[in-house]
Formats: sequence, structure tokens, C-alpha cells
Amino acid sequence: MGMNDNELLDLYSDYLISSFGATTGTGLAALLEGQVSHDRIQRFLARCDFTSADLWRLVKPHVRAIEQDDAVLIVDDSIAEKPYTDENDIIAWHFDHSVGHSIKGINFLSALYHAPSPDISLPVGFRIVAKTEHYVDKAGKPKRRSPISKNDHYQALIRQAAANRVRFRYVLNDVWFASAENMMFVHHEMQREFIMPLKSNRKVALSASDKQQGRYVSVASLPLEAGVVQQVYLEGVDFPLALCKQVFANEDGSLGIQYLVSSDLQLSAEQMTTIYRTRWKVEPYHKSLKQNASLEKSPTRTVRTQTNHLFAAMCAYIKLELLQTKHRLNHFALKAKLQFRALQLAWAELRQLQPVVLAAGPAAGMHP
Repeated sequence: MGMNDNELLDLYSDYLISSFGATTGTGLAALLEGQVSHDRIQRFLARCDFTSADLWRLVKPHVRAIEQDDAVLIVDDSIAEKPYTDENDIIAWHFDHSVGHSIKGINFLSALYHAPSPDISLPVGFRIVAKTEHYVDKAGKPKRRSPISKNDHYQALIRQAAANRVRFRYVLNDVWFASAENMMFVHHEMQREFIMPLKSNRKVALSASDKQQGRYVSVASLPLEAGVVQQVYLEGVDFPLALCKQVFANEDGSLGIQYLVSSDLQLSAEQMTTIYRTRWKVEPYHKSLKQNASLEKSPTRTVRTQTNHLFAAMCAYIKLELLQTKHRLNHFALKAKLQFRALQLAWAELRQLQPVVLAAGPAAGMHP
């Protein structure tokens, strides 16, 4: 059966959604019952070079159908854990701020487009951190590093979205991308607004004259009331920002504080908080990639096949997101539905294979 690469990508991404274990070329070939050989699938994964531009080509019609001027572009990174796979340029040790230690795997950044109506989130670009430079640290240990910083990847993703004429007003990201350099880039070069969190030790001036004279104070030292916006001048940023403080309850009952800044001086604290809350759409995106689209379940060994598998997992996520909108079932409910149907088929197959029923009577060692 002759198939082009797009048809194979369609089959492979469906396989990633349907699978409940490791995803291999052999497994897909067996599922297709000889329609496509294992070697053909392996050649497909090893020959293609799927890129962020290819992702945009596939998702573009779906984005065009739902895009809005007030939509947001969320940029964030995650690590696909690969603890048992040999290191190479993209499978390396990366520090994970969410757990406080390094993890072996693929560190990738995504630009996730979120439109509030309908409630849908679609990736429009991705970048993989490639640690291609080798060096020896102070302790004499060989290490790897990337010649391209995460901030460079961050800016490249936003630049790509703008070049593709994706309609969005706000850029959202977590505190690790909230540098003065990125704020200047989004506001001046991209001419977009942003909402970003600040660490409590960041320095701000309360007026333009204070900024000119270098009179800065830490954000945490300001007598800010929750829900009130104050205009400030952040160190390293040449335009004023709107600052607000959020106070929230943690799971353990303690109070947490988050400081948000925005380049949009017209926003109220409530608006700023509401818009920024959509940044959390990136969390179920990462979770679904790993648990529903088999991102971490491939035994691929080379940089190219690993990159193409990640690309296919993103395609699988897009399919799940579109199915969620159509059927009003979230990704996990869709996966559970598939799993239940698979269980029904397995049960029926077992009953056909095993028509003999065990003899009735008390189990061994049990008395009536």
C-alpha cells in the first residue's frame, strides 16, 4: 500500500492516541496488519525533518477558524523525560524548576495559541533545546550546553507567530521568561502587550524621575493592596508598567503572593488576573502530550526520529483538542473512552479464544 509522508504522519499520530503502552514502528505495522511495513514506518521517522514551520502548516486552518484579536500566545517549556535513553544533542540533563533538580530528557518550548471562545488551545510553534556544545566544568566533568539560550528560543517563537500573522494581543509566560530583555522585545519589536509575573526581589521605581536618578526599591517592599494597580518603572525596561499583587490560598492553607506586571496600562487588576489565568492552559497541554499523545513512550534513538516523534505527538494533541471541541469530552475522557472500547474488544476476543468455563464448585482450600 503506497502512502505519502502526510498519510503516514496521520496514521502514526492516530496510533499515538490509540496506544496504551510503548509506541514502536513494529507495533504500528502489526496494527495495520501488513498495509505498511515496519521498515517503511522506520524510514519515515528517520528520513523526514518535521519542523515548527510544518506544525504551523498543519494547524493553520484550525487557528484561522478560531483566532481573535484579544487571544493570547502562551510560551512555556517542558521536559519529556527519557531516563533510559542514551544521551545525544537533544536528550540531555536539564534543570526542572518545578521539581528543583535536573531531569534527563528532551527540553522543548511551545507557543500555545489560546482563544477564549471556543475554549481551545493549539500549538503554533515549537523549539527543541539542543545541547550541541561540549565542555568541561570546574570539577573536571564533561558537560553539554546549548549555544542558543531559552530566551532566544522564546523570542523566535513569538517572532514566528507574528510572521505567520497569528492574531493575538497578549503574550503570557511564567516568571522564568519575565526578563527585561523579553519585555522590551515583546513591546517594541513585536508591538504586542504582555502580562508576566515578577519575583519579589525585582527592582522598580515609582516615577520616571526616580528611575532617572536610579532610586529603585524591591517589589516586595511596596505597600501594595491586593486588587489595586500601581504604575511602576522596572529596572531595565524603558516604558511604564501596570503592577498588581495577587493574594491566594495555597493547598496547605497558607497564603501565597504573586506580582503581575503588564505593558497594557488600561487593564484593571481583575482584568490582568483573569487574562493571566489563561496561562495555565499550557499545563494540561503538557500533561496531555505526555499522557494521552504518547510523547514519552517512544524507544526512538536518534535526534531525527526523536524530533519527529515529538512532532507527531503534537499533531496527536491537536487532534484531541479538536475532538474535545466536537464531542465535549476532555482529552482524558476521550482516552478513557478509547481504553474502555479496547477492553470490550479484548474481553470479546478472550471469550472466543477460551470457550471452556472452569468447573463449578468451591475454590481450593475453601469449604462450602
